[in-house]
Amino acid sequence: MSAQQSDGPQVELKLFLFVLLVGVILWFFPVPSGLETYISQHHKADEGLQFTAQTAWHLFAIFITAIFAVILKATPIFTAAILGVSVAVLTGTLSAKQAFSGFAEDWILLIIVAFLIARAVIKSGLGKRVAFLIIRKFGRTSLGLSYSVIAADMLIAPAFPSNTARSGVLFPIVNALAVDSGSRPEDGTRKKLGSYLMMSSMAGITLSSSLWLTAMAANPAGVKMAKEFDIHISYMTWTLAALLPVLVLYFLIPRVLMWVYPPEVKETPDAPRIAQEALDEMGPMNRDEWVMASVFVGMLALWVASSFIPALNKTAVAFLGLGILMVANIFTIKDLAGEGKALGTLVWFSILYAMSVYLNKFGFMGWIGEGVSHMVEGMSWPMVYVTIVVAYMLIHYFFVSQTAQMLALFSVFLGVAIKAGVPGELMALMLLFATNFNAVITPQGSSANVIYVGSGYLEAGEIYKVGGVVTLVNTLVFLVVGTFWILFVSKIFG
Repeated sequence: MSAQQSDGPQVELKLFLFVLLVGVILWFFPVPSGLETYISQHHKADEGLQFTAQTAWHLFAIFITAIFAVILKATPIFTAAILGVSVAVLTGTLSAKQAFSGFAEDWILLIIVAFLIARAVIKSGLGKRVAFLIIRKFGRTSLGLSYSVIAADMLIAPAFPSNTARSGVLFPIVNALAVDSGSRPEDGTRKKLGSYLMMSSMAGITLSSSLWLTAMAANPAGVKMAKEFDIHISYMTWTLAALLPVLVLYFLIPRVLMWVYPPEVKETPDAPRIAQEALDEMGPMNRDEWVMASVFVGMLALWVASSFIPALNKTAVAFLGLGILMVANIFTIKDLAGEGKALGTLVWFSILYAMSVYLNKFGFMGWIGEGVSHMVEGMSWPMVYVTIVVAYMLIHYFFVSQTAQMLALFSVFLGVAIKAGVPGELMALMLLFATNFNAVITPQGSSANVIYVGSGYLEAGEIYKVGGVVTLVNTLVFLVVGTFWILFVSKIFG
């Protein structure tokens, strides 16, 4: 299976022309008067941005058309992104500097370096050893492997304030599990096991990021913003409030995925024995494995330390690790030549991220948020609460950053909810949890997703469907179980 195929089908001309027609209609559709009013009232000249309501509307038309093309499988996500950014620049909707600003983001480069380090983990033999150790312990069923991957994520998450960095830790292990189970995208066996495990790990990050205050960069920022409303959320309050819904979802999600996105191989009773035989054959760790393990542990330590030492840039740490691996000849220039997936991921994600950022800067997302505020006027507080949570979850279709969504909408939605009588701590916690549990609703919904999407095991169109199901389950559990549990925790420990 080629790299192009692994990201979805080739361009489907009839579907593409249909999507293009929809995009053209949106482009020439009259700009909503509410958008013009909102931008005229809220745009500040000192922000240095030159745009109109029509600019914001045109950018929305380009962005949503690109996403629509991917959902319908009219084009791969890479093709949709490069066509979208071309139109945005050539029509003057975005300047070249704005359109390509995503390529300057260091955390996007971190994702790309994670791809390269994952290759080194497997090449060194360390990935195979770790995979066989996990298979030996949990490998009798695909479901068992899924649970073990998510559990490992939850255990290391408190020490990783970057879910992007955490995906870079988990991906090599999941990739090795897939490869050493005979599941590879290049030979058409991705769905044998690899696709299921990749989706499990990606969905698991939404849970681990929700469980711990320090598991995602936006979490502490949101807690700080909540203080402006006199809502004080401690580490203990956060963890206790998230504990029950996250545990329920921990047991549910692997089974839900087994139902909606099952692996071709479900039972592997001989896998532990085969894994032990393979480990015996491998013998003690060799020189490359020791170097790889040392570099890996060193990177983990520095990433954790970066929470307390700002000068320790996470991306620089990743580049340092990669450089050491190259000096040790564990990763070479020749290996780099085979990493076309990493380059493709850098391109499409950087483009969609930039478009999302400017949709927000141009006021489009603020206008949507204000629309939700007007929509809930006169409702009872439980209805306001549910409406805001669902709206916040759905709006993530337009964001290519969890942190950007929280910064744009958290205070607006929280203020509306409190005014309507919703308990402040309940609303604040649920919005912050939703910032994490809605992350797999799209391929670009989180920077942590991108390395999995680029692996070749998952197609972008599949993520819109399966990720949508996971997000729906997450939302229902947090609304039903989480709401009552948060109110109970607030009453006991508030």
